[in-house]
Amino acid sequence: MRDVLPELMQWWRAGESVGVGTVVATFRSAPRPAGASMLVGPGGEAVGSVSGGCVEGAVYELGQEVVSSGHPVLQRYGVSDDDAFAVGLTCGGILDVFVETVSQETFPELGAVADDVEAGRPVAVATVIEHPDPAWLGRRLVVRPEGVDAPDAGSLGSPRADGAVTDDARGLLDVGRTETLTYGPDGERRGEGMRVFVSAYAPRPRMLVFGAIDFAAAVAHVGTFLGYRVTVCDARPVFATASRFPAADEVVVEWPHKYLEGEADAGRIDGRTVVCVLTHDPKFDVPVLEAALRLPEVAYVGAMGSRRTHDDRVERLREAGLTDAELARLSSPIGLDLGARTPEETAVSIAAEIVALRWGGGGQRLQEVVGPIHHGSS
Repeated sequence: MRDVLPELMQWWRAGESVGVGTVVATFRSAPRPAGASMLVGPGGEAVGSVSGGCVEGAVYELGQEVVSSGHPVLQRYGVSDDDAFAVGLTCGGILDVFVETVSQETFPELGAVADDVEAGRPVAVATVIEHPDPAWLGRRLVVRPEGVDAPDAGSLGSPRADGAVTDDARGLLDVGRTETLTYGPDGERRGEGMRVFVSAYAPRPRMLVFGAIDFAAAVAHVGTFLGYRVTVCDARPVFATASRFPAADEVVVEWPHKYLEGEADAGRIDGRTVVCVLTHDPKFDVPVLEAALRLPEVAYVGAMGSRRTHDDRVERLREAGLTDAELARLSSPIGLDLGARTPEETAVSIAAEIVALRWGGGGQRLQEVVGPIHHGSS
């Protein structure tokens, strides 16, 4: 829902009712991930997408029906349905879409949730999408990190259910993952009957780019495009300027390893963080790589340079005491083999490697690969 939140909030603040269809589960090669949303506005406007075009028409019609009836609906679209071709989902995937009415009456907590998302504060919204008692459908619980007061949290229907879902939602929030969870009708962990969709709005993952060079500007641009909060860091103030890196969220003048260690000590590095070292200078890159490779939770550590530079760098890191297991986490030379030459092409190569490692892709041409296009789908 993050992508359509600005439009949704305009209508919500105006006191309008909006049909909202959200992908809550996907199977096989579904085109959009869980959490993708489509709005049906009060004037018939369509905003957002749940399938990249495949089933938008069917969800749009269902959204209008749900707003009229006031009853939320969980609908499955895909090849298992007799109507699969009719709704246009011919790509072979299956997706569950929960369609509901959102207004100040049905979702009074939305204003506070939107404020959290806008400010980058972690927040999760848990919604009952399936239950033996229809009265539970659409009930919500707003979950914030432990220790954060939430007077406007709402309720799913019972203290037991609220407690179980709060614990699990906080775990998902820690890693920024959106997921559908299954419980017994009253929140029993070993039961079935209630499904709860937890949409986690964690701050954007971070991309740390070390080395204020022309390649860094291109990497910062593609990192922003992929949804990262990008920091460019270099110890040389003449090069590390905001004007040279307009796509970066921040430009920091600091020794790279000191900055990274400080961010880690402050708890601002997590398992989604990616580190790109582009300095080409051992006095910069060896200390920062030593720090990065010793961090327990980093999604990616890559370093630019020739194979000769790589061999020299690895030898220096071994002398610094890094183990084979730690060195195995280093992507060097950085990027996939795309034949890239320009800074922009190299940035695409780096981004492609980050995406491939995130989802388990092999980097081959899709026409040469057999099996699902979207890795990680069941």
